[in-house]
Amino acid sequence: MRSAYLYVVVLSVWGLHPAGARILTVGPGRTFQIPSEAAAFAGPGDTIRILPGRYVDCAVWSVDDLTIEGAGPGAVIAEKVCRNQALFVIAGRDVTIRNLTFTGARDRVHNGAGIRAAGADLTIQNSRFIDNEEGILAGANPDSTITIGGSTFEGNGNCISACAHGVYVGAIALLRVEHCEFLSQHVGHHIKSRAARTEILDNTIHDGPAGTASYLLDLPDGGNILIRGNDFEKGPGAQNRVAVAIGEEKGPPRNKTERIDILDNYFRSDFGHPSLFVLNCTRLAPRLEGNSFAGVVTPLGSACPAG
Repeated sequence: MRSAYLYVVVLSVWGLHPAGARILTVGPGRTFQIPSEAAAFAGPGDTIRILPGRYVDCAVWSVDDLTIEGAGPGAVIAEKVCRNQALFVIAGRDVTIRNLTFTGARDRVHNGAGIRAAGADLTIQNSRFIDNEEGILAGANPDSTITIGGSTFEGNGNCISACAHGVYVGAIALLRVEHCEFLSQHVGHHIKSRAARTEILDNTIHDGPAGTASYLLDLPDGGNILIRGNDFEKGPGAQNRVAVAIGEEKGPPRNKTERIDILDNYFRSDFGHPSLFVLNCTRLAPRLEGNSFAGVVTPLGSACPAG
């Protein structure tokens, strides 16, 4: 009965056909008290504004052209996952998410994500991913672009079953990560991308004293790559000596690799042993220019797994 009641209220409040673009506000005392209630009524083009507060809730967003945003600081989505996948499962296309915090995602196979990108063309802005098993997880979709900007990833990851990461995307067209901060990853990698093109621009990616990550960046299928203007740090608890790994999985890289540009980055190694900035296992020599280093660092190596 509550769902039928909400449907009537929504139409009476906005006076619009369900297909019309609306602003749906989520919060205590509002028509939609939790995000999942808004997700059940959202239509293409709608904007969902989530008021500050902690929402122990999950939602599946199935329609296209949504904007889902925190209406001020402190809008937190926590703990509960949908479809045994994520706090927010984004099944629609052309969705923008901004100004939200995602924390505490856990599932029964230890792969619970803050956001599961199950649709295409997702944009994430000014959001925080804290203490999830996986920060953002995206499956394969060769037509999809995922852009992440101005966001923070801290304390994500595990390797209880398969490893989980700060950001992990499958075979998509493009992953662009810019002006973000990655801190204290728990094993796994800060960013793992199987995209045909990966752009990592002007980010801070640090293990810090408590981080235990494997690679800072893992690009196992190669592809066209631009890594520019980042501040990298490998910490004393890191799982291995490599900062950036390209095409290192056994067998030839799956993506066509025509250009690898690694430019104007800073890498500091606090690992306590000699570190390797880039492990390149593709057949293409990368362009390394303008990078600077602190600690015992070899800029480039190619001692890759056989196969």
